[in-house]
Amino acid sequence: MSEFFKAELKDKFLQYALERDDYFEVQLLYDEFLRPNYSLEYVQKLIREIIEHNPELLDIMSGNGAKIFMLSATAYTSDFFQEGGFKDLYVQEEEKWDTFLEQLSNTRKLSSQEKASLGRREKKSYKRERLLLFGLIAAVTVSFLFTLFSLLKPLFVTTEEYQLKDIEVRLRALETENRELREQVDSIQYLYTKSAE
Repeated sequence: MSEFFKAELKDKFLQYALERDDYFEVQLLYDEFLRPNYSLEYVQKLIREIIEHNPELLDIMSGNGAKIFMLSATAYTSDFFQEGGFKDLYVQEEEKWDTFLEQLSNTRKLSSQEKASLGRREKKSYKRERLLLFGLIAAVTVSFLFTLFSLLKPLFVTTEEYQLKDIEVRLRALETENRELREQVDSIQYLYTKSAE
């Protein structure tokens, strides 16, 4: 549970005590505000915190085996509640911490001249970075295009050297095929002459 919610609950307890003219049991606070999500012990803990802050805020009676059994508002309760109660104390404490942390950070605010100078420097830096970025993109693009051209060149551009190599490869393939056909013809002639004898 957050500290602000606890402060709000303590204020509700004090307000409930102010609305009653008599003593009431702690169980009533539990039934009214925290049942069934929290325990009766938690209500007692919050009441102890109220008393630790200022013992005169609530008049407490022990009984039935418990130190805090019944309670009632006092004259100080009304004054404390009208001054803002625990929520106001919490807010004041948070503001003190915020001020302290702000002083601790030691960040001074820039003057308008310093902001303008800083803005100009940042613009120059951005221009330089933008120029470097475009240069890098252009270099990568040119490199990609040269690579693509070198890969696709044989498909579209036929040079004499390429044509000669292609013809040589085809001639070798034809010679190999011709040799295989001669061997087949020779084997058929051999078989034919053997069968004729």
